[in-house]
Amino acid sequence: MQIDHHDFILTLSCPDAKGVVFRVSEFLFAHQCNILDSAQFGDDETGLFFMRVHFDAPSAASAQSLSERFQSVAQPLDMQWSISQAQKKAKTLILVSRHGQCLNDLLFRTANGALPIEIVGVASNHTDFKGLVEHHGLAFHHLPVTPSNKAEQEAALRQLAEASQVDLVVLARYMQILSPELCAAWSGRAINIHHSFLPSFKGAKPYAQAYARGVKIIGATSHYVTTDLDEGPIIEQDIERVDHTLDATELARIGGDIESRVLARAVLWHAERRILLNGSKTIVFR
Repeated sequence: MQIDHHDFILTLSCPDAKGVVFRVSEFLFAHQCNILDSAQFGDDETGLFFMRVHFDAPSAASAQSLSERFQSVAQPLDMQWSISQAQKKAKTLILVSRHGQCLNDLLFRTANGALPIEIVGVASNHTDFKGLVEHHGLAFHHLPVTPSNKAEQEAALRQLAEASQVDLVVLARYMQILSPELCAAWSGRAINIHHSFLPSFKGAKPYAQAYARGVKIIGATSHYVTTDLDEGPIIEQDIERVDHTLDATELARIGGDIESRVLARAVLWHAERRILLNGSKTIVFR
C-alpha cells in the first residue's frame, strides 16, 4: 500500500554542541511531524555538525510556516539551515558546448523521472544540440562566446538563470571558464563534471594524455564550481579499469559513460538536498 506523504526536508549545519538532535526532534514532535529518515555527522576537524531530516507534517503546514517557527531553534544554535518541500523539483539550467553525452543522459533521466529536476532550458555557445533539446520540448538558447563578448555572454547567462529562478546550474561539458563574478553568483548551486580524478590531465585532449601515459584507471569527478578552476568541493567520483589494448578513442567512450553517471548522481543528490558544504569539502548524505 502506497502512503501519501506531506513531507519536507530540513538540512542544517552548526557548531557542534550537545542537544542539537534533541532540539530538532523536539521541534518536529511539538508540531505533530513524523521523521521518515534522518542522517547526521559531526566533523571533529571543523567542529561543525551536519544534519538532514526528511519528515511528514500535518496537511496545513507549509515550508514557510515551518521555517518561521524553526527560527527559535536555529538562532540560538547559530545554524545555517533550510526547510523545503520534499517533492519540489529543482529548477535547472544546463550549459553545454560540443560534447553531448552528459546532456543526453540528463535529458533522458529527467524525462523518465529518474531525476527530480525541472529543466528550464539548455544554453550553449554552439548549435550542435538544438535539435536534441527541442525534441524534448525544452528551450534552447544559443549564446555564442568570443574573447570580445565574454562579459556580455555571461550577463545573458546570468539573466537567463535569474529569469527562470533556477535552483541549479549544470555544466554538462560546458567548455568555458566562468568568470569569478559568475562563480560567486552561482556559488553552491553550479555543478561541473571533470574528465579525471582532480587534479590530473588538465587542458585539451585529456584522454589522449591518459593514453600517452598508459594509465590503468580512468575516472571522472563532479564538483561545485568555484573561482579556483576545477578545484571546487568534490561531490562524487568514479572509475573504470583499463589496459594497454584500448586506444584514446575507446578511453574517451568509456570516460564519457563515467562522466554521465557521476554527473547524474551529483545532480540527484543536490536536488534531493543531500549535499551540505563543509568548507572546501562536502558532506553527502546518501
